[in-house]
Amino acid sequence: MTRIVIVGGHGKIALKLATLLTGAGHEVTSLVRNPDHRDDVTATGAAPVVADVEKLSTSSIGDVIAGHDVVVWSAGAGGGSPERTYAVDRDAAIRSIDAAEAAGVPRYVMVSYMGAKTDHGVPEDNSFFAYAESKAAADEHLRQSGLGWTILGPSSLTDDPGTGSIEVGDDLESGSVPRDDVAAVAAAVIASTASVNRTIQFNSGPTPISDLFD
Repeated sequence: MTRIVIVGGHGKIALKLATLLTGAGHEVTSLVRNPDHRDDVTATGAAPVVADVEKLSTSSIGDVIAGHDVVVWSAGAGGGSPERTYAVDRDAAIRSIDAAEAAGVPRYVMVSYMGAKTDHGVPEDNSFFAYAESKAAADEHLRQSGLGWTILGPSSLTDDPGTGSIEVGDDLESGSVPRDDVAAVAAAVIASTASVNRTIQFNSGPTPISDLFD
């Protein structure tokens, strides 16, 4: 049994992931900002904890995640103001990485997006700029940490039923992938030492997820 804490536990991917992980016998804690979301988390089999990482210090985040084996970052500002995007997607994410190191949590899985990098090329006047900047900074901070990290870079997300299969590569043209499959990939990499210290960019494709991370 692995003890896993999901940051952003009420997100669509996070709820699907918690259901997969608890179904596999793991102990899951899901952090939520809104107390009204606790019942949705409980329905997945995970334990809800109300913790607003946007407002918590590094040490306070460490107190919440201590004792877990894996942190999964699946939080985000959800396209709000640039200020809040930086506050959540960059600053809180970076604090959570530092907190994981300080608390002795060895493994960290970041849900990012396909094409996230410091030279992302998004114009500064584009509404996506703050998110691209934030994810690039958080991802790079994770790569430079001492954690066993995995960064997931799915293409455009859909609510279509999952297929259980993807294609993986660094030079893929961006397509789409169901959130069901993103959750399945996250569950698979948590169980795989072969995914440690890797950035995994993926679309829907022909290769069974179960075959990718043996």
